[in-house]
Amino acid sequence: MANKRDYYEVLGVSKTSSEKEIKKAYRKLALEHHPDRNPGDKEAESKFKEAAEAYEVLSNEDKRSLYDRFGHEGLRGAGYQGFSGGVDDIFSAFGDMFSDLFGFGFAGGGGRGRQRRAGPRRGNDLRYDLEIDFNDAAFGSTQDIVVKRHEPCDTCSGTGGKAGTEPIICSTCGGHGQVIQQQAFLQIRTTCPACRGAAQQYEEACDECEGQGQVADERKLAVNIPAGVEDGMQLRLNGEGESGAMGGPPGDLFVFLHVSSHEVFQRHGDDVVARLDLSVAQAALGAEIDVGTLEGREDLKVPAGTQTGDILKLPGQGIPNVRSGRRGDQVMQAYVKTPTSLTERQQELLEELAAIDGQKVNRGPTASLRRFLSRLAGAEE
Repeated sequence: MANKRDYYEVLGVSKTSSEKEIKKAYRKLALEHHPDRNPGDKEAESKFKEAAEAYEVLSNEDKRSLYDRFGHEGLRGAGYQGFSGGVDDIFSAFGDMFSDLFGFGFAGGGGRGRQRRAGPRRGNDLRYDLEIDFNDAAFGSTQDIVVKRHEPCDTCSGTGGKAGTEPIICSTCGGHGQVIQQQAFLQIRTTCPACRGAAQQYEEACDECEGQGQVADERKLAVNIPAGVEDGMQLRLNGEGESGAMGGPPGDLFVFLHVSSHEVFQRHGDDVVARLDLSVAQAALGAEIDVGTLEGREDLKVPAGTQTGDILKLPGQGIPNVRSGRRGDQVMQAYVKTPTSLTERQQELLEELAAIDGQKVNRGPTASLRRFLSRLAGAEE
């Protein structure tokens, strides 16, 4: 999606704008640049397409969130390609938005509206929320899911009519699939409420689908999770959405990924971060420590003089980048643990160390008792 303008800039809104403000801004631009009001004007057509694409993303909570986080590149990574087929693509895949915004659909353009509404229509997109394990997100996996969607009715082959009956022209729209109203200088076409745009009806409805041409069904799908995906990313399964109407293509299925947390690691970009607890001796003298990674155990060298807060790394032990495949690092933050329970010998050694450094420390009860008993034994002799 290179060289695309910022969607907020396209609509003339800010990132904090409400859904109502975004809709209002799009309504203004759509009316201004609609091809039926600007016949033959390629610049207006381009702006109309650009505004529709911006509105589709910013009016959708999930797409807007993805765009705010990752921009156009994030949308492309989630499979969103925008409107590549020009104005007719907008009317085909996105046309119902006009009815939602304005309460009617535009006509004109050589009968574009009539052809669009009465002909095949693309099925709706579906959403599926999938929770995956931290390691599955890191290294990829295949997940089986069951999707509820509408399929063409087998009994009537998607016609909605009872077997043995013939279709007749819809008496409400006269076989056009739309009814026309006049508003100001525009002819307004809306989907026929009687035939739902099919331009024909059956005298008797199919008993299985009750005339809808579709029935609710479940479908088992295998979803391939690429290595390196993050929480909130989307996967697009082309053609796995709702079936289309009147022979139209099916919609797509968008799988929203929710990555569960790890008991040890936290993810920061392609790196994984964990805590490394060290004893005073390990931190002071250095050590080689066996630590856990996402794939097993590795030796980590701790340099002498390590302090709390110091960062140690295991290169290439992080998460593969979802695009390049290059792995991040495992980042370990050191925490020097002060012992809370000492043996007599440990206490003696620490006191000796403090004395060498010229430091004053509290005498522990064990050492004090030992010195008292030593003096007492000497007095008795």
